[in-house]
Amino acid sequence: MYAIIEESGQQFRVEEGQVLQIDHRKAEPGAKLTFERVLLVADEKGARVGRPLVKGAKVTAEVVGPSQGPKLEAVQVRRRKSSRRHIGHRQPYLTVRVTGIKE
Repeated sequence: MYAIIEESGQQFRVEEGQVLQIDHRKAEPGAKLTFERVLLVADEKGARVGRPLVKGAKVTAEVVGPSQGPKLEAVQVRRRKSSRRHIGHRQPYLTVRVTGIKE
């Protein structure tokens, strides 16, 4: 069984036990999250597609902890000016483990 959920403007295909990274928010490890914006639920019988959401469907997840994405670096160099600028960034994420899909 799997579901497609919408979270922070992104769509994720999730299954029970799957670990995924969503946008960062304040949550303690071990806390429970519920995603109610379920767009599709599918199992061996078939798929239920929402218009736009599947009524009564919920996906529950447990917070594993915060994490960070890969380091992105940007370098700006102006020729013949002895001017350089080096910028680094790592996007914060929240890692969650899907614990259940309810139709």
